[in-house]
Amino acid sequence: MKINIINKSKHFLPHYETLASAGMDLRANLDEVIILKPMQRAIVKTGLFIALPVGTEAQVRPRSGLAAKNGVTVLNSPGTIDADYRGEIGVILINLSLKNFTINDGERIAQLVIAKHERAEWREVTELDNTERGAGGFGSTGV
Repeated sequence: MKINIINKSKHFLPHYETLASAGMDLRANLDEVIILKPMQRAIVKTGLFIALPVGTEAQVRPRSGLAAKNGVTVLNSPGTIDADYRGEIGVILINLSLKNFTINDGERIAQLVIAKHERAEWREVTELDNTERGAGGFGSTGV
């Protein structure tokens, strides 16, 4: 799939690190360092603008290493970039650790996954088909 992109950042385009990678790293595009205090959040700009084909979305997801090692994650995970959005990609990061976290220019802050999706058409009915699980919800299939 070919996607039009404008790169106003100081960094190279996002790319897949390996042949089997699902996501591409997004980098912070900063003029000055951001210091995220514990429980503080910030929108970190990337300098990237994209035009996705209709029927696709870009999902902004946390980087596992950043979350595991530093307690920093994407607040609205996964964030969705719709096909009709043309603004700059920003990443809402939150620091869930007990220490300040410094975000430098060029730092890999999140992953971007491109995914196809379906549009649903609701069909109102008076009852649903039965399944083995039924209405069993949170934790009903075990721990």
